[in-house]
Amino acid sequence: MSSTQDKQTTAPAPMSEKLDEVSHPLIPADKTPVEAVTTKPKVKLSAATIIPIWIVLSSSVIMYNNYLYNTLNFKFPVFLVTFHLFFAAIGTRVLQHTTNLLDGAKDVNMTKDVFLRAILPIGFLFSGSLIMSNKAYLYLSVSFIQMLKAFTPVAILLISFVFRIQEPNRRLVAIVCMISGGVSLASYGELKFDMFGFSIQAIAVIFEASRLVMIQLLLHGMKMDPLVSLHYYAPVCAAINLLILPFTEGMEPFYRLGEIGPLVLFSNAAVAFLLNVAAVFLIGVGSGLVLTLAGVFKDILLISGSVILFGNEITPLQVFGYSIALGGLVAFKTAGSK
Repeated sequence: MSSTQDKQTTAPAPMSEKLDEVSHPLIPADKTPVEAVTTKPKVKLSAATIIPIWIVLSSSVIMYNNYLYNTLNFKFPVFLVTFHLFFAAIGTRVLQHTTNLLDGAKDVNMTKDVFLRAILPIGFLFSGSLIMSNKAYLYLSVSFIQMLKAFTPVAILLISFVFRIQEPNRRLVAIVCMISGGVSLASYGELKFDMFGFSIQAIAVIFEASRLVMIQLLLHGMKMDPLVSLHYYAPVCAAINLLILPFTEGMEPFYRLGEIGPLVLFSNAAVAFLLNVAAVFLIGVGSGLVLTLAGVFKDILLISGSVILFGNEITPLQVFGYSIALGGLVAFKTAGSK
């Protein structure tokens, strides 16, 4: 979910590299154990195995959530996100005591100062991103939301320019224009455009981009893979959401739980949690470009699936615009290595 580099005296890495670290952070280099016999071997999966699993889980979470919101008419994104976070908080602690998947938590020096200065504000941004991105599904189609998410790298670059994490250059400006132009075309071609839903998704993108940039600013020197990050952020975000819930959705989601049943609720949270587990195994199985292309394929698959399963309509102009945005996304992810 999030990670940062060790403190160094060298110049900061390009923001494109930093986003790769946040999306697919590196597990801290293994240290030689004092007693090698007590160290459990870590399970490793090949790229051919874990990438398809990650694609299926990532797509399933989005499709499942949309199914709850719009097919089962359980329109309570704040409640659902809060339940996911409580499930994740418990799940990570169970894994911490039963597996070695959270061994990275031992290397994190989580002091009260770090918690108040970094984890809490980043957790607030994370909660905002999760709530807004889920609420958008009440107003926009799955396919259109995926297209709008392509604007996230642009938001990251613009915020990083403001905080002087990344200096603008011709290549980055071209990438910003390419992605912005593509997303604009995709938005213009949307048949069922909803300004309120569009605004909510735009706010979600700003929250998410701010979260990724703040991780670089506030947690520089701490390495946390997706599960370790979830271990720390899930309880914080769940508590924040619990404070928001009475003022947004009240008790109604609790009254209507019987309409979906515990099986649907828990299986939905389990799929979301398994996605974070899969993200740990995804780390290091391929280059940044391979993982970027896998993400592009996942988005295309997701958009196609939304058309087939939910009857979402997409226009040729949207396909053209989104293709341009995806090209800009690939250029953004590879900018740091060129």
